Amino acid sequence: MAVHSLKTVQKIPVTLEKAWDFFSSPANLAAITPSHMGFNIISKHHGPRMYQGQIIEYKVSPVLGIPMYWMTEITHVEEGKFFVDEQRFGPYSLWHHQHHFREIDGGVEMTDIVHYKIPLGFLGDLANSLFVRRQLDGIFDYRFKKVEELFGKMG
Repeated sequence: MAVHSLKTVQKIPVTLEKAWDFFSSPANLAAITPSHMGFNIISKHHGPRMYQGQIIEYKVSPVLGIPMYWMTEITHVEEGKFFVDEQRFGPYSLWHHQHHFREIDGGVEMTDIVHYKIPLGFLGDLANSLFVRRQLDGIFDYRFKKVEELFGKMG
């Protein structure tokens, strides 16, 4: 019944404004999500930019192509610095995802910190060991590569 976490850091050669503009737009999420996940935003009233209290609804097929409903709320936003999304309904019993942006020489350092918990007690922990963690790592690895394709590599 553990809470798991992961952290990724990526440096991209763009301005803070350009990075924030891209990552704070829900419309760009699909571009950095593996196509096999079947990621599709289904909410109609989420708006073009992240804001505190925003609800975003998705269909996603993380396991065996089976579509699942997922609803997140943007719970915190500090323009140009960070935003946090938290699952309200979906596959996890806890999902708290922090997105941080920091200006550095030559670009932006982007840090993601995710805390998550899988339901079903020890069975959830077993599922995490067998495939969930590997799948999450794969999603973030894919995202890292897509961000490099879109914005380039640092130094």
